[in-house]
Amino acid sequence: MRLRLVKQHTTFNFFKDWKIWIGISAVLVILSIGSTVTMGLNFGIDFKGGTTIRAESTVAVDVAAYRAAMEPLGLGDISIAEVFDPSFRADQHVAQIRIQAQEGQESVASDVVLKLEAALQDVAPGITFPSVESVGPKVSGELIQSAALAVVIAIAVVLIYIWLRFEWQFAVGAVGALVHDIVLTIGVFSALQIKFDLAIIAALLTIVGYSLNDTVVVFDRVRENLRRYKQKNLSELLNQSINETLSRTAMTSVTTLLALISLFVLGGDVIRGFVFAMIWGVVVGTYSSVFVASSTLLRLGVKRDWSKPSNTDGNQFANIDA
Repeated sequence: MRLRLVKQHTTFNFFKDWKIWIGISAVLVILSIGSTVTMGLNFGIDFKGGTTIRAESTVAVDVAAYRAAMEPLGLGDISIAEVFDPSFRADQHVAQIRIQAQEGQESVASDVVLKLEAALQDVAPGITFPSVESVGPKVSGELIQSAALAVVIAIAVVLIYIWLRFEWQFAVGAVGALVHDIVLTIGVFSALQIKFDLAIIAALLTIVGYSLNDTVVVFDRVRENLRRYKQKNLSELLNQSINETLSRTAMTSVTTLLALISLFVLGGDVIRGFVFAMIWGVVVGTYSSVFVASSTLLRLGVKRDWSKPSNTDGNQFANIDA
């Protein structure tokens, strides 16, 4: 017996109140933009600038102990990660410590580095800092520009791809859903003031791919049904297409969320922001594929070829459960 999260044949009317769903999405997008403009983002070290320290000791790295020892110094945002390399000796344990730029300074002062080294001696006796590097505001600004450019290019490529594969109405719907997902994700990070760094940019690009995959599955079935049912009303046809792919969409989203929630709970602080962005992205991506992309397609309409008769038999894949 096959596991199903939704029954095989559903008849949900997703477009009964489609204007309400579009209105809710528009309000959320406006609130997200407003939050980002007024509250701003809590940029991490990648975008603020700061100092990266390579710490070596003969004692195994304990991230929690390192963080506790550094907390009394009041250095602000700190990132600690253990470094692994096959070339390391058995007694060589390396950690990468990243500290945000201090007020009025482009890097952490040398006396602060000495205090930090002294504080960590209790946790890891004999610890040394063989490398101390700083990233200034200019480099951080370039990173912000590059990150924004990467997201914009990804959306532009998606627009061209969907336009060539389907029609321009499908492309507008897909890109509208992607922009919706990205803006809402950035808005949540702004409202909750969660640290925003390069890992979150990676999450945004992953969300673009996930949301696009969901949307293309629905649009593929829409295109197939457009060829099969020449006379059927577009809203009815979209409803049928979404219902036919609903089982696949639900299963994909739930199994992905199970893995992400496990990572969020057990993965530790280093990847928690990335995983949170992915969890939020899967939820809004699934929602936007159904309500934003398809509703936009319904509003724009689709050019249909009435010269050929309906083919209700479908193709060789018509009876395969999506």
